[in-house]
Amino acid sequence: MNQLSNNGALNDLKVVEMGQLLAGPFCGQLLGDMGADVIKVEPPGKGDPMRDWGQGDEKVQWEVIARNKRSVTCNLRVPEGQAIARALIAKADVLIENFKPGTLEKWGLSPESLHEINPRLIIARMSGYGQTGPYSGRAGFGGIGEAMGGWRYIVGDPDRPPARMGVSIGDTLCATYGTMGVLAALHHRAKTGEGQVVDTALYEAVLQVMEGLVPEYDHNNFTRERSGSILPGIAPSNVYYCKDGPFMIGANNDAIFARLAKAMGQPELADNPEYATHLARGRNQTELDEMINDWIGSLTIEEADALMIEHSIPAGRVYTAKDMLEDPHFQAREAIIEVETEGHGKLKMQNAFPRFSKSSSGFRRSAPTRPGQHNVEVFEEVLGWGADIIADHTEKGHI
Repeated sequence: MNQLSNNGALNDLKVVEMGQLLAGPFCGQLLGDMGADVIKVEPPGKGDPMRDWGQGDEKVQWEVIARNKRSVTCNLRVPEGQAIARALIAKADVLIENFKPGTLEKWGLSPESLHEINPRLIIARMSGYGQTGPYSGRAGFGGIGEAMGGWRYIVGDPDRPPARMGVSIGDTLCATYGTMGVLAALHHRAKTGEGQVVDTALYEAVLQVMEGLVPEYDHNNFTRERSGSILPGIAPSNVYYCKDGPFMIGANNDAIFARLAKAMGQPELADNPEYATHLARGRNQTELDEMINDWIGSLTIEEADALMIEHSIPAGRVYTAKDMLEDPHFQAREAIIEVETEGHGKLKMQNAFPRFSKSSSGFRRSAPTRPGQHNVEVFEEVLGWGADIIADHTEKGHI
């Protein structure tokens, strides 16, 4: 499939993506969405296990995480394959890897050796526990990082065991912080000419978004617990139930709560000492939620939505994928796009974010349908190989 035009802010960067599953590949997706030329290195044969991930009869998650990438195969477990990877990395601006710490070093691809051949190289390393510390050598997946970073303990209902989100949030947070690190390292390189290592740990990426969890314990001896669909003391902010389904309202501000009380036909609630202030509403959160639930249960989602808009109250339906595809705001902002993929024809997926006023981001190239799909193209273009060299390495199982 021909690549669409590329006006992305990173369109002058070449990225080599190594590693599998989610954290490293999602970092590659983010950089690719912003214009980088991402060369994904897969093991010969089945390739990245992400090719088989997703829900439903046909696995289409790969179409998102591998968009804007070119796939080459390289057997990193043999010296010849390691030499090929080294040659690719020598031409790159960024290397992404999410192997267990020590793996690159075992393959003769340590950051020190790579910087000898490419001093400007930025190496984004994503792992469960980071490259240093007593746990660094342990295997770590996203869920383990979520548990260690404090996320899992506070997610779920108070009378149930710790729960999880329905997506791999630990991996994607790690990848997002890894991407931020790459962009900061690029700025440093622009000033100094030096590459560097960006060390991102799954548990630390989760820890970063845990708000006041640590200082609350340190200063107040307060341990956050599971609280279901609410944040304790932040009221009203919850999912309530209309006649035809769930509806989210966030009115945890004095002025907004006054408008909600008016919308409910009970303006006196805004002056009631039990609900008039943030602290008072927090103390009476359960009673207030029950009152709102009783009121909204007589309305449809459409009626509740219209009332919230009329009174300028942050609120809205709890979206499913079907709701997103039908929503005019999603359509107007092209938050979801329909693209032509090699593997599954026309397919709708999330667009690239954020948006830029001077450069583009988004879908340019369909996900590669098979490992090594771009071997000839990349090895000719980047390494200057001829057909005979490519054929020889293929026959010997190096690529």
